[in-house]
Amino acid sequence: MVIHIEGKSVETVLKWPELTVCLQEGHLYPQPQLEDNLLVQGSNRLLNRLAWIEGLGSAVKTCTIYPDNAKNEIPTINGMMTIFSNDSGRPEAVIDFHLVTKWKTAADSLLAASLLAPHNPQKYLIIGAGTVARSLVEAYLTRFPELEIMVWNRTRSRAMELIEDYQDFCVINHAKDLPKAAGMSDIISCATMSQEPVLRGDWISPRTHIDLIGAFTPEMREADDKILQIGDLFVDYRGTTVGHIGELTIPMANGILSEGDVVADFYDIQAGRFARKSEESVTVFKNGGGAHLDLMTGKYIYQKWQQSQDHA
Repeated sequence: MVIHIEGKSVETVLKWPELTVCLQEGHLYPQPQLEDNLLVQGSNRLLNRLAWIEGLGSAVKTCTIYPDNAKNEIPTINGMMTIFSNDSGRPEAVIDFHLVTKWKTAADSLLAASLLAPHNPQKYLIIGAGTVARSLVEAYLTRFPELEIMVWNRTRSRAMELIEDYQDFCVINHAKDLPKAAGMSDIISCATMSQEPVLRGDWISPRTHIDLIGAFTPEMREADDKILQIGDLFVDYRGTTVGHIGELTIPMANGILSEGDVVADFYDIQAGRFARKSEESVTVFKNGGGAHLDLMTGKYIYQKWQQSQDHA
């Protein structure tokens, strides 16, 4: 029997630090085979993301994107992910798309920050106030519990809604002046859907870690050229970022950046290359969120679900 796992049935036993350990250990396996398949009808999309890691297993993550659903106040993105046994190829579980994506995305950035952020960071700026921003608040506080969080969003009311939801659990405030907030931050996360840079290198102080999440197509970017020039650039996986995401492809096409400027990805952690060079460095991390990370996250969720059933 194939297990169906939704958020409410397992999320209470999931832990961000545990998942970052699983992601780090997942990169001790051979590099993945990956493939995306996209079908289009009008404005609607059907996307399949495939990942296979020798020794860990395989997964197919399927989602539909229906933009007009927003008119009826129903989610525009829906889907599921199936994970398969490494040994037999049998399906092990079907897991809710939103659950996997939430935990994968924030844990990806948290793993990078745990290795690249300056010592004892105090101020954390989140640009964007959507679903990912909420996950970032929860995830980052497990690693950096003393953080004072600032939130900036183009639509102020959305930032205030997020702040209201979390103000009883942490120090969290509205960033009225984005350049000023960026300049005083030790860690900055961008989680927007912007096609144009929202974060400028002129605002950045030394000893800052920048976490770029939102851009996922060749046309999208959140940081300007100067940030990539003043910062040491890291990615979660070269194979899903270089040549794929506008954050890198646009400055590379303009001669601002080259593939050699990518210092390291998660497969370089064991060798010690995924690390801050000095306390005064600016580090820039591009969260590409490839399907191999979905597979690692799905395996973790399935394992935690199994443990919860053993203790039920």
